[in-house]
Amino acid sequence: MDPSYDDYAPDPTALENDGKTFAVQAVNNDTNENYGMAIFFYNEAAQALLSAALAGSQVPNIVERANDYILRAEQLKSAAVQAKQNQQQPKSEEKLNLERATFLLNQAFDEDESENLKEAVELYSEAVELFLKIRSNTSDKSLQAKVEKMAKNALDRAEVVKKAITKKGNVGKLPEKKVAPLGHGAFLDEGETTAQNQRTNATNKTARTGLINLGPSDYSKEEIAVLRKTSFINGREYVPFMSVDMKERFAFPVPYSDKCGKLALSPKQRERFGGWVRPEEFCDNPQLIYAISCFSIKQTIVSDCSFVASLAISAQYERRFKKKLITRIIYPQNRNGDPVFNPCGKYMIKLHLNGVYRKVVVDDFLPMGKDRELLCSFSNNKNELWVSLLEKAYMKVMGGYDFPGSNSNIDLNALTGWIPERVAIRNNSDEFNKDKEFKRIYERFHQGHCLITIATGEIPETEADRAGLVPTHAYAMLDIREVKGKKLFMLKNPWNHLRWKGNFSENDAPNWTPEMQKALNYDPKSAQQFDNGVFWIDYDSLCRFYDVIYINWNPELFKYTHGIHSVWPAKDGPKRDAYNISDNPQYRLELRAPQASAVWILLTRHITDKDDFADNREFITLLVYKNNGQKVYYPYSPAPYKDGVRINSPHYLCKMVEPKGISKYTLVISQYEKNNTISYTLRVYSSCEFSLSRITDPYKKEHEKRVSGNWSGPSAGGCGNYRESHSKNPIYQLRVDGNGTDNFVLIELLGPKQYSVGFEITTVNETNPGAPGAFKKTSSGDYRNGYCVLELSRISGGLYNIMPSTFLPGQEGPFFLDVSSNCPISLSHLQ
Repeated sequence: MDPSYDDYAPDPTALENDGKTFAVQAVNNDTNENYGMAIFFYNEAAQALLSAALAGSQVPNIVERANDYILRAEQLKSAAVQAKQNQQQPKSEEKLNLERATFLLNQAFDEDESENLKEAVELYSEAVELFLKIRSNTSDKSLQAKVEKMAKNALDRAEVVKKAITKKGNVGKLPEKKVAPLGHGAFLDEGETTAQNQRTNATNKTARTGLINLGPSDYSKEEIAVLRKTSFINGREYVPFMSVDMKERFAFPVPYSDKCGKLALSPKQRERFGGWVRPEEFCDNPQLIYAISCFSIKQTIVSDCSFVASLAISAQYERRFKKKLITRIIYPQNRNGDPVFNPCGKYMIKLHLNGVYRKVVVDDFLPMGKDRELLCSFSNNKNELWVSLLEKAYMKVMGGYDFPGSNSNIDLNALTGWIPERVAIRNNSDEFNKDKEFKRIYERFHQGHCLITIATGEIPETEADRAGLVPTHAYAMLDIREVKGKKLFMLKNPWNHLRWKGNFSENDAPNWTPEMQKALNYDPKSAQQFDNGVFWIDYDSLCRFYDVIYINWNPELFKYTHGIHSVWPAKDGPKRDAYNISDNPQYRLELRAPQASAVWILLTRHITDKDDFADNREFITLLVYKNNGQKVYYPYSPAPYKDGVRINSPHYLCKMVEPKGISKYTLVISQYEKNNTISYTLRVYSSCEFSLSRITDPYKKEHEKRVSGNWSGPSAGGCGNYRESHSKNPIYQLRVDGNGTDNFVLIELLGPKQYSVGFEITTVNETNPGAPGAFKKTSSGDYRNGYCVLELSRISGGLYNIMPSTFLPGQEGPFFLDVSSNCPISLSHLQ
């Protein structure tokens, strides 16, 4: 059982309207001989109509119309090549300056309206200087008059604002502006007030101290330290994203250049590298987005297929469900929250990294090859920049274009913040329920609750060529269908070419019966005309050739969520926690469920070096114990309620469905080979109310004692089954100085892992014999490999003798006896 949800299928009418809009743009560009743009919009119109058909459109001949658009796009390709050869010269410096001056002025208007007066004055002044520079350098009389008028209006407004600052101290309503804006550049999120976004020094200081705007300032000092430390990724700092960052300055009189410099290139890029270029050097009419589309995205020679596949399915989701997903993370934005082209060349991307959203600033320099083709991912519409800029921001975080690769779970979580789940495909295995998994994916995908990519594993080269697949490669899942008993997936290769050659490929005539073609609105003959990397594949073949299904779930499925950011020092606990988890981070989870409720727990290990992706030897997981939220000392006594598989991915997801009522659990973070200090985020998503808190010991640091000893010769006496030798074991006397009856004592014995060890403790005398936890003699319980522990609660002060032993006599070796308490203690060797 998964979280509750409402059924909301995509609206075919909206997709039909997209198709009509794109078709009009295609015809207009075709008529004006803008063939590259016409091809782009014809293909977008076709894909929108095909998506509408799959969503249940009743428009007659909609598939035939889509195929006509595809055919026209193919016919225009030769004309587009010729047009590219006759491409007009890049924009003049005069035109570029005019665009920047206009952008500066629009930004000044927005700051003015938001009553950020000092920023407005600065932007007005810079716009005036640039307008006057244009006037001085042009002989065009009409342009001179236009920019002079704009400069005068901007200067007059700046003077009004200056007087308001002096007179009112930046308080009160300003006189209405006398100039009309040329566009919009406001960045307020829906529902935010101007006062909430005033960019004063005090606001910035508070924002950066509080770190992230998720409600009241409830972050502990430890959490702030963790988030600050893991802001440094691959040598650069990415601070947590704040509402104040939506007011980042993007307008400049000269093109912006990233202070971090150019990104490192991959070896393949360096071989073909021709230089770094800005959009105006290779675009006729650069825009950020013409049409958000999965079909226009093309991966080149950067090893980031999983990221490009993630972009594709995010774009498809946004188009299909009309809900902003990745466009909302790109800045600058207009008042509608839509990202806009910035002629000044500065962009900010909001990525979910190391537990929180963080700001990533990039310039618009892109790597160009010697053949004048971009050496990064791009849109088939060469005037459209969103694909290249999103990839650049992610590659910047990952250390450069020489990226070792990751997986779509990681990439999609960074792009969307959606909850990552990894499903290993294993045919004929109890761990992979083929039919159940198909049903789950089918239902949830069509309701818009998840994003899915599917990755191949190692495939022999000859078999991969024969199948038309790429080994260890991520594919975007664009659709999933069940027709006439056939389970089918529509996948997209991020390369934008090279398709599956098996069952239900475009050349598979026997399977593509007229009935199947009609049911899926698919025309194999049309598909044969061009290879865009999109294909249908049957589920049996998918399970044979693919290794992993990556699913990222919309966190809005859950009503409640809370996360904790913390650190696990390398010195705490053993390297492997197979016997002892007492030093592992542990948390108490209490559910208050009015009915059966879904609870998902996500453990995220923070990554600060790209080598963690290429050669990651850190294996993490989460253990869940149904034990009333008490601390756990042994990993398998009692056995975990949920025993996680240790994986070397940064994310591990545990899913539970719990009954009605109040339930308490202990969550234990576990690591197979702990060599380094790790920072992590533990986040719970739930459909019922819950509380999550760290389990802390009552013991105090200043009341800890450790003694070392040896079982040797006669003192290796074994357990109580061996009466003659048992009494010769070492004995230590513990003095508890607490005067009351509320004393807590923890005793731990650490010995060689090959021995089963334990201890007995006997009361010698008590200062308060009536203490609730009083005893005459007790023990650590069953003998255990290398480690055992005993908690004593609410005991009296007094003297207690501790006898550590191995299970069998004659087992010689060293041991440590550790005692912790909430009151003063002493520990001495008696025997």
